[in-house]
Amino acid sequence: MAFSKTIQMYIFEGNPNGRIMCELSNWNGRIYKISRNELSEFAKRKDSENTGVYFLFGKDESNFDTVYVGEAEKMFTRLKQHLKEDYWNDCIAVISKDNLLNKAHVKYLENKFYNIALATGRANVLNSTIPTCSSISEYDEAMLSEFISNTKLLVNTLGYKTFDSIEDSSIKAGPKQLLFYIDGARGASSKGVIVPDGFAVFKDSKIASSTVPSMSAPLIKLRTSLIEKGVIDSNFCFTKDYIFTSPSLAAAIVMGRNANGRTEWKTEDHKSIKDIEEKL
Repeated sequence: MAFSKTIQMYIFEGNPNGRIMCELSNWNGRIYKISRNELSEFAKRKDSENTGVYFLFGKDESNFDTVYVGEAEKMFTRLKQHLKEDYWNDCIAVISKDNLLNKAHVKYLENKFYNIALATGRANVLNSTIPTCSSISEYDEAMLSEFISNTKLLVNTLGYKTFDSIEDSSIKAGPKQLLFYIDGARGASSKGVIVPDGFAVFKDSKIASSTVPSMSAPLIKLRTSLIEKGVIDSNFCFTKDYIFTSPSLAAAIVMGRNANGRTEWKTEDHKSIKDIEEKL
């Protein structure tokens, strides 16, 4: 059973693009969102050298989200070392208010967040090696499981979906979650669901085996990229659940042509997204 949460958020100098501090009631964790050019201001905080994990967010040459997952015994000192790298613009640092986390804890957290980011597929993970997972006690594992859950919640609240799976976004809505389908030309046969940040197409859904001549160049480029990255295999099937920014983008990739997702995606009883929204 999911419970409602109370979040405390402090926006430094009233600038939401600079530094933000977040906490949850009855949790000893603390999260800082820090823009790259505000890192020197973060250094002035008493807890800036606490032990913790951090995430560096940016965009690649295709404007796709990227993330680097790291750990630090002294947070600011480690983040400062990353200033020589230009692949990131924003950082999220996760610490405990009482500096409870030790090296084994943060190595464990680093490994778990790395694997979560890989599994969700919402960002390219830039780590060159797989972080080592420390051996910890059952007591620590229980404590860190809550730490991971609360961190995911706050990171999502700050606008970063990197660690959110489709189950996190949609399945929690309950059994009344509507499923939508497309059965189209050239073998297209897909199933998906509306999620808060777009439209998710499920694993094993199949896209059209070819595209029409009128399909726009950006859509063809995206389709090619998804195939090259292995999101879609040689049989034109999705290898994992994949979230698109809109139903129309999802429909276009599935059907191999420009498409209006609000009319193309339909429930089992043939109601489109447009039909359902207009009855709200």
